[in-house]
Amino acid sequence: MATNSHTEQPSGHKGAFPPFNPNTFGSQLFWLVIAFVVLYVLMAKVALPQIGAIIESRQKRIADDLAGAASLKTESDAAIAAYEKALADARARAQLIANETRDKQQAAAEARRKTLEGELNVKLAEAEKTIAATKQAAMANVRGIAADATKAIVERLIGKAPSDKAIDAAVGDALKS
Repeated sequence: MATNSHTEQPSGHKGAFPPFNPNTFGSQLFWLVIAFVVLYVLMAKVALPQIGAIIESRQKRIADDLAGAASLKTESDAAIAAYEKALADARARAQLIANETRDKQQAAAEARRKTLEGELNVKLAEAEKTIAATKQAAMANVRGIAADATKAIVERLIGKAPSDKAIDAAVGDALKS
């Protein structure tokens, strides 16, 4: 019993693979050249110009986009510079206004302080005059009060009121020392 292995060729083999058949090389080369020429003509006349046009339009669009981006960058740089200048000007104006306001407030506070000091000095002078007058009046009354108190004390101690002359002399001696 004979078995076919996978390496054996079946009994109905008709010959070599057609591209490797030496009898058909001439016609195969002929058709290869025709197919190559047709494909070459199609590629050269149809596909490559379209691909070239697409590449050229893409390059033009990229160049235009880069030019647009550069102009936008220039515009944004100019806008940033204008913004920074405006911001610096605004800060300078704000600082100037703050300085002027501070100076005005300091001047107003100084004027108010001087006014208040003047008013307080006037009130202080009036108070000192009042104190001096009260002190002088009190000192004037001290002699009378001292005389009355001395008279009352001596009368209580000895039971008899001393003379007004003796009391005035004793109070005068006491006030001198």
